Amino acid sequence: MSERTQVGIVGAGPAGLLLSHLLHREGIESIVFDNRSREHVQQRLRAGVLEQGTVDLLAEVGLGERMRRLGMPQTSLDFRYAQASHRIDFAQEIGRTVMVYPQHEVVHDLIEARLAAGGDLRFDTPVTAIRDLEGPSPTILAGPEGRPVRCDFIAGCDGFHGICRDAIPASVMKAYDRVYPFGWLGILAEVPPAAPDVTWGCHETGFAMLSFRSPTRSRLYLQCEPDDDPDNWSDDRIWSALHERLDVPGMPPLIEGPIVQKGVTAMRSFQVEPLRHGALFLAGDAAHIVPPTGAKGLNSAVADIRVLGRALAAYYRQGSTRLLDSYSETCLRRMWLVHRFSAGLCTMVHSFPGQSDFARRLQRADLDYMTGSEPGRRAFSENFTGLPIEA
Repeated sequence: MSERTQVGIVGAGPAGLLLSHLLHREGIESIVFDNRSREHVQQRLRAGVLEQGTVDLLAEVGLGERMRRLGMPQTSLDFRYAQASHRIDFAQEIGRTVMVYPQHEVVHDLIEARLAAGGDLRFDTPVTAIRDLEGPSPTILAGPEGRPVRCDFIAGCDGFHGICRDAIPASVMKAYDRVYPFGWLGILAEVPPAAPDVTWGCHETGFAMLSFRSPTRSRLYLQCEPDDDPDNWSDDRIWSALHERLDVPGMPPLIEGPIVQKGVTAMRSFQVEPLRHGALFLAGDAAHIVPPTGAKGLNSAVADIRVLGRALAAYYRQGSTRLLDSYSETCLRRMWLVHRFSAGLCTMVHSFPGQSDFARRLQRADLDYMTGSEPGRRAFSENFTGLPIEA
């Protein structure tokens, strides 16, 4: 016996949960499937710098209370290089800000909202196949017995390693991929942030970043080898490298403290086209990956879902397929600008193996233009706080 729903959503990360929430507000049924437990999904630690548009959307749909209470608004970013601080105040440049609010907190808010509204969230329920995407009965097979759930549409929000993207025939899908020759060692330290701004260190020995988790916890990153073992990095080695890359004259030095978590993240840029095949729509990490420079992963997923949510609402309210038909083109138009920004920043602030002196001087010139000219500061501010979402 098969079930029936209007929209089947594969993946209970931020993209899938937000889509379910938006659809519920429009009176549209959905079921969300995830192969992981609720505890795993909620406790999966990810950084979170929310663009102005993401903050506005979450508040607009009733998810702003905890974010306003626990989030940390940021009005500027400090680039440290050449033994000096170079601050870009995006609130002053364009009147927009960002919010430091970790991704697991966003997921917590979404799960609570969906469960309070009686949402159908099926954790520990792996999707084993999706079928008939171009036929009359798009179907999700889920659970250990592969129980069929028939849908009008399927949203593939199951991340980079999920099954949904592979359901698009290779003959109609093109993938663009760039793997970077470095990674980030991320640490969580029980110490107050040493600076009021998110701070980037652009040093000849590699990149470093100071961010926040809370007023008493700091999140810090160091450029490292992409396959590095965190155990290769003692606490003394970590703090020594952070001081070297982030401390500059005239600014308070880093505050050292207990390191309670560390891990290495490889870095890549990835994009597939198209984002739709029949009844299947890809969103978030299932469709694209960006390096963490620029903080665009979660925000890009939210942008996709805003477009898809409006398109599905137009279909069910008005019977119009226009926005569904243009979903892929609309999202890709914005997403390639996001790739341009994220990949460009990644290239600008990291040290590359075998890098020539000429290449280093070009990086310095790019940093000088971005931080030292009004057009450069404005362009950074517009991109960092979030491009408009066309929907």
